[in-house]
Amino acid sequence: MDTVLRQKLKNLPASPGVYFHKNTDGEIIYVGKASVLKNRVRQYFQNSIKDPKTQALVAEIADTDWIVVDTEMDALFLESEMIKRYMPKWNILLRDDKTVSYVRIDMKSEVPYVSFTRNPVDDGATYVGPFYGKSAVEKAVRTLRRIFPYYDRPYTGKKTLNTDLGLNPGIEVGRTTPAEYKKNLRKMIRYLEGGREKLLKELEKTMQTASKEGDYELAAEARDQLFGLRELKRKIIFSDKEFLDISSDQALLQLQKILGLERPPRRIEGYDISHQSGTNTVASMVVFINGASARSEYRKFKIRSSTNDDLKSMREVIARRLKHQEWEYPDLILLDGGKTQVNAVLPLLEEHGIPVVGRDKSGDHSRNAKMQLVLPPNQLLELPTSSHVARLIARIDEESHRFAITYHTLLKRKKMLK
Repeated sequence: MDTVLRQKLKNLPASPGVYFHKNTDGEIIYVGKASVLKNRVRQYFQNSIKDPKTQALVAEIADTDWIVVDTEMDALFLESEMIKRYMPKWNILLRDDKTVSYVRIDMKSEVPYVSFTRNPVDDGATYVGPFYGKSAVEKAVRTLRRIFPYYDRPYTGKKTLNTDLGLNPGIEVGRTTPAEYKKNLRKMIRYLEGGREKLLKELEKTMQTASKEGDYELAAEARDQLFGLRELKRKIIFSDKEFLDISSDQALLQLQKILGLERPPRRIEGYDISHQSGTNTVASMVVFINGASARSEYRKFKIRSSTNDDLKSMREVIARRLKHQEWEYPDLILLDGGKTQVNAVLPLLEEHGIPVVGRDKSGDHSRNAKMQLVLPPNQLLELPTSSHVARLIARIDEESHRFAITYHTLLKRKKMLK
């Protein structure tokens, strides 16, 4: 261990957080979470017996950075996002599949229950994750249960101890209805998926409106949920040494250089179109700030033209997005598409000085698709899939595709139920 790293470890805080081990090239090779950063990170460098894989990881560590958060729950969520964002090699090499966990909620059931699984399947249920560390995510969701009571096993209609403790919603004793229970589950799902800031604002608005209208029971419920969530509110502290400082993020610096931008792109928006033979056409807008997803900023659009024309749909959604000046304009837009898609929206974006690139997968939508960027008007640039910028582009592209498919599936189900 060199002197700089040794001195850095002395400054580790006794707080929850996420840490980032780097090699001599500055590449992030491992991401982990800790309830006490000082204790957890220093363990790597102590002369205790370690397994061969961990010894090999420690031998590669040349630098360490960290982010301080308010709670262990925030550390859990942030660790999950950062592993998906950077895909560090040692997280893959050291990972025990048993530690990867998803939260499963079957919202199609009349009375859903919450469970955990390592293997999500295509059964129509909602899966949130992956989270890294089964015990950690279970602890986090148990904490949320005090704010959003839920059943943890199939509903039987019988009163249990959890009913008396307020951990079950209490349908069996008339405390709530299945419909109200599902509303609260949707709030919990949004919290787990990262839409916490927007949820807090909505709860505050509900509390105020219900109070004015004399619905004091609803106002009290919203108040209790609001105050409970504020206790868990995420608060990330960025210091001038923090690796997420945009001036030192390798992917953003590479994008700045490739695109000839004046500064690294702080806010990147990704767009995708989803439809089935021209029906239920929708578009997704996902937002990444400083290279990490900002789910509370996501937006979805139902295409009004309702045609099987992806170019027309993409022009429509970009035009509609630009009308929303209350949403911060992006530093860069990423489209799922090739030259024709990029050139279709280029005139709209040039008016606002917003750069745009496309990801041309040429029909290959697998995780192993080549990383080909389309730079206006007709330049095609292929990037190594292992590069920082390729990993970031792939993450944004996957997220915009997932968000579009989710919305399209929702509309399809609603149409089938009519």
